[in-house]
Amino acid sequence: MERPFLKMNGLGNDFIVVDARSEAYDPHPDQIRRLASRSAGIGCDQFVVIGPSEAADASVRFWNPDGGEAGACGNATRCVAWRLMEESGADEVRLATTGGLLHAWRRGDLRVSVDMGRPRLHWRAIPLSGPADTLSVTVPEAPEPGPATCVSMGNPHAVFFVPSAEAVDAVRIGPAVETSALFPERVNVGFAEVRTRTRVRLRVWERAAGLTRACGSGACAALVAGVRRGLLDPAARLELDGGELEIVWGADGHVLMTGDVELEYEGRLP
Repeated sequence: MERPFLKMNGLGNDFIVVDARSEAYDPHPDQIRRLASRSAGIGCDQFVVIGPSEAADASVRFWNPDGGEAGACGNATRCVAWRLMEESGADEVRLATTGGLLHAWRRGDLRVSVDMGRPRLHWRAIPLSGPADTLSVTVPEAPEPGPATCVSMGNPHAVFFVPSAEAVDAVRIGPAVETSALFPERVNVGFAEVRTRTRVRLRVWERAAGLTRACGSGACAALVAGVRRGLLDPAARLELDGGELEIVWGADGHVLMTGDVELEYEGRLP
């Protein structure tokens, strides 16, 4: 049976979104790999399924292009929230994810904020393979950028602060850090260039997806890492390849992300 899908993106970070609220859908990893392929399928950074939920307006699950399930995806969450709010006419929505319950709000015609919850900073929560101070973690596979600051936003992130995000060899360092034995569940790798205390240039190597145009949870992790290191204020704009995100680490400990979304087209899965 063919299933309808949406092709959406948040700052160029693109997704295949399937609505399974009325009929259950549990995609096989092989199917996800085929559909996510940019040469042989539709192509996407993440595969997303909306489902029913008793605790929220809907549930959301995320898969990486290799078919493995991901705990969080900030930009995809904003896309799903926008779609549900357009459908209902509401200005806010609650979404149940494996990383916790997320709350999102409409901020304009194609602009959405999402509360990504509290960052997790203990080494077990990242997770790391052993005890370490997550503020400054030496990754043996990548000595050049210096120590990383590690943060979980429902998925694991290692953030390197570099003199130039453009100059760093992200395509070489990213996969080496992603697959380091230090990270048993692999890790998303951020390269953050602090321009002022309220502006950051960020590039992110996403686990299983490679260098993407934007990473919402990566932007949240970079802001948290910068505040922990004393480099950033708790509210800043993060400039990614696909555009800007506003990130605020609030007094309540929650991280709020705001940015634009786009509906590219609708289709039917083979």
